[in-house]
Amino acid sequence: MTMPASSKKLIIFDWDGTLSDSVSRIARCIQLSAGDHLLPAPSFDQAKDIIGLGLREAILQLFPHATDDLVSAFATTYSAHYRRQDSSPCEFFPQVLDTLTLLHQRNYLLAVATGKSRAGLDRVLTATNLTTMFHGSRCADETASKPQPLMLQELLAQFDLSPDQAVMVGDTEFDMEMAVNTDMPRLAVSYGAHSVDRLLKYHPLACVDQFSEIINYL
Repeated sequence: MTMPASSKKLIIFDWDGTLSDSVSRIARCIQLSAGDHLLPAPSFDQAKDIIGLGLREAILQLFPHATDDLVSAFATTYSAHYRRQDSSPCEFFPQVLDTLTLLHQRNYLLAVATGKSRAGLDRVLTATNLTTMFHGSRCADETASKPQPLMLQELLAQFDLSPDQAVMVGDTEFDMEMAVNTDMPRLAVSYGAHSVDRLLKYHPLACVDQFSEIINYL
């Protein structure tokens, strides 16, 4: 059933760990890049813990004493590793594509707020034929990194909506805190990078185990 235009809502999705099952790939590329620069490789849990941040912020969280030159070099090697592995996109989590299609058919506005670079997001949208699925997107290299609220504020401004007319859907504390900082309702997914206990601290509307369950809270 098509929704009347007056009841449209903006649903903003994180990408990695929420839509795309890419956590392991990201963590592995972080570990490989650490080895390139003779840095102690973070554990898998340490690497996945920073997923969602902008790349610079993620590197500094893992290696707080890194110089600007090292951060820049690390970002370059990480991106090279990820591009090589990203020749075939990561699979989506179960029910993601069907649910996005249903929401699109119901005239929801769909957007992405991600720690990926603009080049990385555009590459995966093109590879998965989803360029026209989303009405807007913001990436970490073109605005402030999560959990600062600027990504969400810019998307709200794009569609001339207030925070209560939108929902942020994500898998990390960074997503939840960003929504809190915007005074925006939020939905968490339990299967991504951060544990349910960490997500519940931000009082989401729900923490769902299956992506399709988000429809029940819109």
